[in-house]
Amino acid sequence: MEPFERVVARHGRTVWRVCRAVLDEHDTDDAWSETFVAALVAYPSLPASTNLEAWLVTIAHRKAIDVLRARERRPRPVETVPEPPPAPPHDETVARADELDGALRTLPPGQRRAVVYHHLVGLSHREVAELTGISADAARRASADGIAALRRLLADPATPRATGAPGRAAGRAAGRASSPSPEPKGIR
Repeated sequence: MEPFERVVARHGRTVWRVCRAVLDEHDTDDAWSETFVAALVAYPSLPASTNLEAWLVTIAHRKAIDVLRARERRPRPVETVPEPPPAPPHDETVARADELDGALRTLPPGQRRAVVYHHLVGLSHREVAELTGISADAARRASADGIAALRRLLADPATPRATGAPGRAAGRAAGRASSPSPEPKGIR
């Protein structure tokens, strides 16, 4: 194998062109450097039959893409910083917390524990199951049922559910209650 310095000298310009095709000049230099650092690490274990130029072009292309992705994750300067939404008044926050606390107390104990441990404490369903002595599936179900009950209890008064408009399930239940149930077969 030839010394790595010769590889850099022979293929450096090609690697730079690949990086430059994807990036601006400043980022090109970074990607070029990262390409040869990565290549230096892998170079000793490379098979002798490897096409070095193609191998380096592949590394350069991937490093250039990595630099683009990193740039997209960096914050961008803006002319004006947007104002955060105003916090609700303290009285409203306290009232909503009291409302949630009251709604939680109406849940059956198993659902209340599952909701509190999973959604408020942040435990996984498996951890909730270990803590409460039930299966992970039962903990997941209790948590889901508890959240559904809380949504119904805490629904905005402007929504149809809170104003007493029957949903599909309530409509079906009302329909069943008003129609006579058929007699079981064989009983007269």
